[in-house]
Amino acid sequence: MISLYAPAVLAAFLITLLELTEVVALVFALSADAASVRPTALGATSGTAAVGISAFVVGSALLAFPHEYLLTASAIVLVGFGAFLFRSTLRSYRRAAQQKAGIAPPPPVHRTVQFGGGFTVGVIETTEAAIVLIAIAAAGYGPSAVVGAVAGGIVLVAVAAAVHDRIRRIKVPWLKLGATSLLLSFAVFWAGEALGVAWPGGDLILVPLVVVFALAIRGAIAGILRGPRPAPA
Repeated sequence: MISLYAPAVLAAFLITLLELTEVVALVFALSADAASVRPTALGATSGTAAVGISAFVVGSALLAFPHEYLLTASAIVLVGFGAFLFRSTLRSYRRAAQQKAGIAPPPPVHRTVQFGGGFTVGVIETTEAAIVLIAIAAAGYGPSAVVGAVAGGIVLVAVAAAVHDRIRRIKVPWLKLGATSLLLSFAVFWAGEALGVAWPGGDLILVPLVVVFALAIRGAIAGILRGPRPAPA
């Protein structure tokens, strides 16, 4: 019979829930301009599985992984995705008046971009969770770490599936605005972590970062839309 240590199970459950919630949030963000969330979800699942299998195979070797390099690279990637999504957000606001009349063209689907973004965030957040889970296992609570992590994953997948349709029904311009803000906030947050910044409040700093970026991006879009419109191609 497997012996479980309740505090270790709870710790593994919470760290899995915390880190992978960020994965789910970014999956929805990267899918804001697409007909389906599947490519991004597949990328995130692949990234999560890659790190999970690596953690299971190499174990404590992950503790020596140069995490700051991964964070820096991922921050750069998210800035690129954020710039791409900003342009898409601007186009959505320009199409807003036409959408009601049904004459706006459907937004393009970028499956490769979705998959790549999902894979990146899956790797990053799962690596962070794996480091904590390996530390719990190294203390002699391996089965407890596994049970807590699996339980956290199951709860998160169930919640994501339950709210998926509601999130996808949000108006596209608003969803893209939130998505762009979220991507750039994570880019700043991860870059800061790579540089050794001690964020006040830890992960909670993401809340004001998202608000600041949302206000700045909306203001920039309003300014652009008030200016002269580009000539049609």
